[in-house]
Amino acid sequence: MLVMRKLLPIVILSIISLLVVSCQDNTEQPIKHAQISDGQPKFEKEGELSFLKPDGAQIVKINIEVADDDASRQQGLMNRSFMSNEQGMLFIFDKQEPQAFWMRNTIISLDIIYVNTQKEIVSIVEDAAPFSDRSLPSKGPAIYVVEVNGGFCAQHGIASGDKIDFTTK
Repeated sequence: MLVMRKLLPIVILSIISLLVVSCQDNTEQPIKHAQISDGQPKFEKEGELSFLKPDGAQIVKINIEVADDDASRQQGLMNRSFMSNEQGMLFIFDKQEPQAFWMRNTIISLDIIYVNTQKEIVSIVEDAAPFSDRSLPSKGPAIYVVEVNGGFCAQHGIASGDKIDFTTK
């Protein structure tokens, strides 16, 4: 009987907690990409992107996810602890203008590549520090932004003046 009296408050709190959780409003915005078992977004190939020299020679090709609406652009690559070197994210904006990104809730270091309407790289932020709220602006107007693993551009010799070309589903 003494054990029951000691356990009763715990049982009551457990029941109340379950009721509170089950009654919460779960009307969140739908997530564009599937989740993997640890809660991180799963990479979903939505196209391919090639990095090109100014003469059109291909440097390297990657698979991309596309962020082309406000929700997917805000989510970006946040909360992912891994991305292969053959993957990246292409952000597509409505108009060309100076862009600026930050690394809030971004676990991995990224190279952030700003690209204009002619698909020419206008600037690159290399090895952006994870979890930083520091603004990382483009050095010119951009309509596209490509994010790849930190060190990718140095590894492949990608620089301002190079170009991109991409296809999406």
